[in-house]
Amino acid sequence: MTDDPNAKPRVHQELWDLNSDLIERCVDHPFVRGLGDGSLPRDAFRRYIAQDAFFLDAFVKAYALALAKTETTDHAKALHGFIGGVLDELKMHAGYADSLGIDLSHVQPYRETLGYTEFLQSCAWHGQLSEILAAMVPCMTLYQHLGKTLLPMLCDDHPYRDWIISYSGDGFSQLCRDLEDLFNDVASNTALVRQAYRYAMTCEHDFFTAPLKG
Repeated sequence: MTDDPNAKPRVHQELWDLNSDLIERCVDHPFVRGLGDGSLPRDAFRRYIAQDAFFLDAFVKAYALALAKTETTDHAKALHGFIGGVLDELKMHAGYADSLGIDLSHVQPYRETLGYTEFLQSCAWHGQLSEILAAMVPCMTLYQHLGKTLLPMLCDDHPYRDWIISYSGDGFSQLCRDLEDLFNDVASNTALVRQAYRYAMTCEHDFFTAPLKG
């Protein structure tokens, strides 16, 4: 609790706490547990990488639409940095695709993936900046949380070592802090913001379920 009576509430922390049930379900998800202990079937990881690349393509476009709705240079610079961060993730996925034999140019999105990307597109085209960010922050902060949660499970020959290191690393953590700061700066804890945040977190959970179906 801040001692400054004029301090703006930390909207992201409020929403993170409100959605702790979904966050714990993601941490305990069989897909995530398999990533952590290395038991996740390789085919499930291949399917996940293909779907995530499709998702990230929509994610970077949502950032671009958010950039068009900014009102300050500082906010525009921040969003420009986030776009660069997603492009770096896509490079990582291209590397996975090469090593795993995935053709990213012919990905057929799962129902869960399509539902998530259509939700992002709707928020990006029709929502206020605060609502767009509410739909995007959960992905970033959840992945950072998962990366740091799984980090103690790493060993030298861990099959998903690169994934865990990427999402627990300082660079990704800084992007998350910057995004949370921007979200706190532009958003209020309104019903629309809460709904977008929770729906996005629900989509994250469902996204992990889809690759396990085969």
